Amino acid sequence: MASEQELLSTEIVNRGVVDGSGPYAGSLNFSVRVRRGMPDFLSSVKLKYVKLGYTYLINHGYILMTPLAVFIIGAGIGKLTWEELRSKYDATIVISFIGLITVLVSKEKFIELAKASGNFSDSALSFQYHVLKNSGIGEETYLPRSVFMPGHKITLKDGREEAAMVMFGAVDDLLAATGVRAKDIKILVVNCGILNTTPSLSAMVVNHYKLRHDIHSFNLGGMGCSAGTVAIDLARDLLNAHPGSYALVVSTEVVSFTWYTGNDKDMLLPNCFFRMGAAAMFLSNCRLDRWRSKYELKQLVRTHKGMDQRNFNCIHRKEDVEGKQGLSVSKDLFDVGGHALKANITTLGPLVLPFSEQFLFFKTLLSKKTKPYIPNYKLAFEHVCILAASKKVLDELQNNLELTDEYMKASRMTLNRFGNTSSSSVWYELAYLEANNRIKKGDRVWQVTFGSGFKCNSVVWKALKSIGKPKKTPWAED
Repeated sequence: MASEQELLSTEIVNRGVVDGSGPYAGSLNFSVRVRRGMPDFLSSVKLKYVKLGYTYLINHGYILMTPLAVFIIGAGIGKLTWEELRSKYDATIVISFIGLITVLVSKEKFIELAKASGNFSDSALSFQYHVLKNSGIGEETYLPRSVFMPGHKITLKDGREEAAMVMFGAVDDLLAATGVRAKDIKILVVNCGILNTTPSLSAMVVNHYKLRHDIHSFNLGGMGCSAGTVAIDLARDLLNAHPGSYALVVSTEVVSFTWYTGNDKDMLLPNCFFRMGAAAMFLSNCRLDRWRSKYELKQLVRTHKGMDQRNFNCIHRKEDVEGKQGLSVSKDLFDVGGHALKANITTLGPLVLPFSEQFLFFKTLLSKKTKPYIPNYKLAFEHVCILAASKKVLDELQNNLELTDEYMKASRMTLNRFGNTSSSSVWYELAYLEANNRIKKGDRVWQVTFGSGFKCNSVVWKALKSIGKPKKTPWAED
């Protein structure tokens, strides 16, 4: 268990000289502010997670045999711009659709619309403005227009329209890019944290694209920003059970249902960060698809800390005293997230680290030193895509993982351009790397996600070829 020193950080404030004529007059004076921060999770290692990593290594046969090939063929990522939609819809429909459903917001516009909605007190507006100012989010992100309508209560119709817009836009691009026919899709996994309707979002996809009657369809809900990795894991298992199949994975979040109209500060944070977005991916275990696939799925490690009550309560949906629903974010988030990540990367290490790094780790471990050697995880990956939650989260993770600015660029650029799009965020980051010709054959990409529960998940992809800028990309004009 981490010591109290690991969980707290200090800052000297209010320096000065004592005034007056008392016994302490003229002496130096200062105060120390103590605050919670992310634990230094690279300073200690729990051996049970190391053991778990090597158990994965042995059980999955990574040493003796090549893992079952599961390839990602392509990815389509929804972006709500006129240029993106113009080639797919009749122009008159696009103008009406965008006008009714979305609004492009800057920080100032956000506060202006929030104030006009009449839902927030002056204190709540001031708090949101302060958070936005330091959020790392840029001036052109998307929110559903319905959340700002004065006197409007969000309906299921609002949620379904938002979900349809972002999901179908991403899937349309994916089908066009890969040439895969809808009737050839055998597995469908859709994840969305908050909106769970009847029929489900996965049923909406089946209905819209007229998928086959024997489709293996799954709808994941309530699993937070890490649900996209969970969806990939489920798709992989289903592909193992159904060889020669295509799996469609769609990741999104319906922001109109995460929106909070009250004044509790711990529930206002999601308003400031969550933005509209979606991603769609095809996975296949057909050998003939290898030549046109972009990536091969190499490792996937999931860590769940929900057995601990503090972890379980860290992010949860609740009602305030006025009965208004929203997502509550605990002050323990950084501590909880840090320990979840420490457990996850300790398990992941034996699967991805070079033998030299593992040797040094065990050499110091067996010598009974106080602190074992902490492997350099940058040697395992050429690219890192960390969930673009907020600037503070990215700052803490960069510091603790000792990552360079170059490793963090995709995450920071995604946060600035699109905000926190929840489970689809890491796919916007991968699209950024592709759009800037960063992905070369053999490169390894580490995607790290966090979610309520509390969960931390990692997935590692290997590029099967060098990837140039795609014709369809959410980074078209950037």
